[in-house]
Amino acid sequence: MKFRLTQRSRSTHLLASLTAALTAVLMTATLGDAEPLPLERAIRLALTHSTTSAIASADVQRALASYRELHNAYIPQLYLGSGLGYTYNYPLSIEGSAPALANAIAQSSVFNPAQKQFLGAAKAEWHAAEFQDKDQRNATIQDVVLTYAELAKWEARLVRLQQDQTQAEHMEQAVAERLQQGIDSAVDLNKARLTVARVRLHQAEARGSADVLRRHLSNLTGVPASNIDIAPETIPALPPAAPEDLTERAIASSPAVKVAQEHSLAESMRALGEHRSLLPSIDFSAQYARFSTFNHYAEYLPQGSFRPDNATIGVALKIPLFNASQRARADAAQAEALKAKSLAVAARNQVAEDTLKLQRTAEQLEAARDVAQLEYQLAQSGLEAAQTRVDAKTGTLHELADARVQAAERYLLFQDADFEYQRVRLNLLRATGDLERWALPDAASPVPASK
Repeated sequence: MKFRLTQRSRSTHLLASLTAALTAVLMTATLGDAEPLPLERAIRLALTHSTTSAIASADVQRALASYRELHNAYIPQLYLGSGLGYTYNYPLSIEGSAPALANAIAQSSVFNPAQKQFLGAAKAEWHAAEFQDKDQRNATIQDVVLTYAELAKWEARLVRLQQDQTQAEHMEQAVAERLQQGIDSAVDLNKARLTVARVRLHQAEARGSADVLRRHLSNLTGVPASNIDIAPETIPALPPAAPEDLTERAIASSPAVKVAQEHSLAESMRALGEHRSLLPSIDFSAQYARFSTFNHYAEYLPQGSFRPDNATIGVALKIPLFNASQRARADAAQAEALKAKSLAVAARNQVAEDTLKLQRTAEQLEAARDVAQLEYQLAQSGLEAAQTRVDAKTGTLHELADARVQAAERYLLFQDADFEYQRVRLNLLRATGDLERWALPDAASPVPASK
């Protein structure tokens, strides 16, 4: 059956086209003051504003401070104070020191086998915190890239859906007119309305997802959501997929594995330190005190031997003979060390398994994306052929409508398949330690300030 557009249908189509153009102009005006936000700048802003990165950095500073606390035990600690007090009969001590007008105390560790192991454990924990900070940095970069790419997907979908809505509404109007002329049935009109409803459903989904992603990107970068105008062309192309097994490469570069290894080393050294706490230790100690006459020191000393200035310097030797509690504490630390060692092996195995799974999933999703792309191209070719037949008055309205619906659905499926492939490839880049080099090729460039 030949199809010919009525004058009313042409007018309706023109009105819908003008409405779509006006909507695009309004959207452009709304984003006119928006801040251009290339992907690289978004990443650098996120690394500056991210709360999770700040937490990880604070953990590094805390671990460094703990290491310095133990390291500084070999530097004498100096205390200056006073022990003034009233004395009745023999002058007793105040908090372990004789009453004095002024006193100074210096103490430090000289030889302590346990302290050396505890210091090594603190250093290992410090390195573990640094690797954790690096892992959190990679997580922030991945979050920004995925959010940016998905937002680009939904914005591109909104543009396509705006065109689909115009065509679907025009088709609905044309079918309604043909129903009045007795050419089409009520079922055909319901099908046209269903197509419009589906487009509106997809639009609502796309707008909602885009709004949520824009808000999330705003939280990451510190740029107001209303000022974010992404540039999808700034997303770098994914590097070619590596055909070889990437598990060993991922294990060698994985911050999670290095964190587990450093934690295992720390627990082992801590357990050794607990055992060495049963060995002798030597501490340095020195004290100066200025005694007063009203504390009656002269009454208990030989006549004429009282001196106000007094000093002591020496070392304190401690030889543990029996300490059941310390032995139990050392056994508990040894068990923790064995646990940490097993966790390090488990982390290594988990990274290897996850990397292999990601690599195989990427291969499958690449094939699925190619299939979806070819199906979309075929559907688009079918739509063009249907349009040509309608223009030549050898096709029907419903053939064109079905071709448009199929092309629209295939486009959505291709978009989803392409993004899922990108998601897995980004996970794989992070697993192999290549994510930051891919996203920030100029790592030495300064972080731009937010407007």
